Amino acid sequence: MAVPTDPAIEEEEEHGGPTHHPSAPLDESFDISTTVDPSYIISLIRKLLPSGFDSQSAPNGKLSASNEEEGAPVSAANDNDHEHVNSSGYKSENMDVDGSSEVFHKQGECDGTSNAGKEQDWEEYGCVLWDLAANTTHAELMVENLILDVLLANLIVCKSPRVTEISLGIIGNLACHEIPMKRIVSTNGLIEIIVDKLFMDDPQCLCEICRLLAAGLQSGESVAWAEALQSEHTLCQILWIAENTLNLQLTEKSIGLILAILESQQKVVDALLPPIMKLGLPSILINLLAFEMSKLMSERIPERYSILDLILRAIEALSVIDDHSQEICSSKELFQLVCDLIKFPDKVEVGNCCVTAAILIANILSEVADHASEISQDLGLLSGVLDIFPFASDDLEARNALWNVIARILVRIPETEISPSSLYHYVSVLVNKTDVIEDELLNQQLVYSSRDREGVSSPASTVGATNTSLKKMISILNQWTDAKENAENKLEADDIINEKDVKRLLDCCHKFYK
Repeated sequence: MAVPTDPAIEEEEEHGGPTHHPSAPLDESFDISTTVDPSYIISLIRKLLPSGFDSQSAPNGKLSASNEEEGAPVSAANDNDHEHVNSSGYKSENMDVDGSSEVFHKQGECDGTSNAGKEQDWEEYGCVLWDLAANTTHAELMVENLILDVLLANLIVCKSPRVTEISLGIIGNLACHEIPMKRIVSTNGLIEIIVDKLFMDDPQCLCEICRLLAAGLQSGESVAWAEALQSEHTLCQILWIAENTLNLQLTEKSIGLILAILESQQKVVDALLPPIMKLGLPSILINLLAFEMSKLMSERIPERYSILDLILRAIEALSVIDDHSQEICSSKELFQLVCDLIKFPDKVEVGNCCVTAAILIANILSEVADHASEISQDLGLLSGVLDIFPFASDDLEARNALWNVIARILVRIPETEISPSSLYHYVSVLVNKTDVIEDELLNQQLVYSSRDREGVSSPASTVGATNTSLKKMISILNQWTDAKENAENKLEADDIINEKDVKRLLDCCHKFYK
């Protein structure tokens, strides 16, 4: 949809251009296909210029500070940015401090307008650019017309949290596109000032910083971003924000940043993971998981479900990284927390979280085999794992993990020593989940048939875990049937389990057992 023409632009065009902003270069041509007039976008960029910055006074049209107007060169270092950090490197707990804008104050003095009015106008223009920057064509046009220099100037000289938030938001949208991302990285001092803003006290600004840093770490320019983040002081701040903020959006964005570190390319992981592990990443993630689980069990706030999912994904990512997986997988508290989530009754609300939890349990069991014996008697867990199959129907890796967990539980059932009561409970759980088991096996057969037609072999681990599980189910069901036929060993409550249901599940297992 085309952006309406700005009346101010029409007036400027009538008089040959604005008097307070530099004119566009004469050789500037607009050969980019867009529904928005390029001159409108350029006009908006000029409106964001802070007082004392001139795009024509620098070489190649780059922005520079005018010492004559500002009185002195502007330094990127902001003394106020760090005044809330104490000697231990931790931040004050007030994350809602507002600052005033020197830029708008000076502009107000010059033209008689109010500080608030200037910032309101800047906000309006900035928000339009923020939205437009989501489009690749518009984003490329913006970086070609010096928007990064303009935004860098604002980040350096402006103390307004709202202006900083919008500036970071625009850069965050630009970072979603390949060419603008390269320009962001190549803009001298920009990454450094962005990282420095991690020490602000404004939650909305911190949200945009975390989003931008995550995008950078997931891009082809991730190494450059990692180099800017690798100091212990900076990594400590990221962990502090994640662990201490009460702002839900900031919690989500900061954990998303941690996940981006863990899922980035190997060079980034090698550079950032060792120091962040020393700073206590595993314990922080487990503490965050414990807190979210307590909220889930007591309050069930839908807005927190995405946070729970991100924490689990971060832990799951950490559980498969060589040289670091043992530390997280050996935690008994973590294992208990994910087992509790698997047994959570209302899985519709947190289905994705349960799928991730099941994958995490499979990873933990591969590292700490003793846990399997502990859960072999947990019928609630077995039932919960089976209930997750419908939520993982499109995820082959997750279904493989589910069968892996089921196999590890069932193989540890001591069939020769199992009591009639325990046998009854196992059979009851399996029979009650016949529909789920049958649907999963049919789904699995369709997937493997499709892969075979495409010449792609089925994962041996999945086939092996499924066959092990089916073999044990067949054995348990046969033992139940034999026990039923033994009049001397009549089972209690045997009339509750329908024999037709037992036979149906038994036939299903035989059909798909290879």
